[in-house]
Amino acid sequence: MKEILNKGDNMKQISVFLENKEGKLRSILKILGDANINLLALSIADTSKYGILRLIVSDNNLAIEKLNEANFTVREDEVAILEIPDKPNGLNSILEILEEGNINLEYIYAFSTNKLDEATTVMKFEDLDNAISLLEEKGAKILKEEDLKDI
Repeated sequence: MKEILNKGDNMKQISVFLENKEGKLRSILKILGDANINLLALSIADTSKYGILRLIVSDNNLAIEKLNEANFTVREDEVAILEIPDKPNGLNSILEILEEGNINLEYIYAFSTNKLDEATTVMKFEDLDNAISLLEEKGAKILKEEDLKDI
């Protein structure tokens, strides 16, 4: 990736509110593609009428600008991106740390990378700073912006 992903200490994702109608997802991805914004990860949570599209992209500021210009409702949220050993109970070991620390995990989604021995996940926590501190203290690998350049 050519551009810096985010400004600040924590990773950020973009959430886009969209109607659950044919072509809406494609229109968002076309807007991003036409602006030369690389899509690294996505997740959609939907109901019969609407959805929340969550994205990790190469340029949040430009993505927000372009999506706002197209009249989409966009929000930016801080998240943690973790590399978890890709083996039985890899994710469970992270969840155990969170449970022991009374940290609430709001949602999680994963994405593909070129690393075969680790799964890369995006996690949203009720208390992000405490979650990151606890996970780092227990040896979890929290990715930074520069780590995503090689994915």
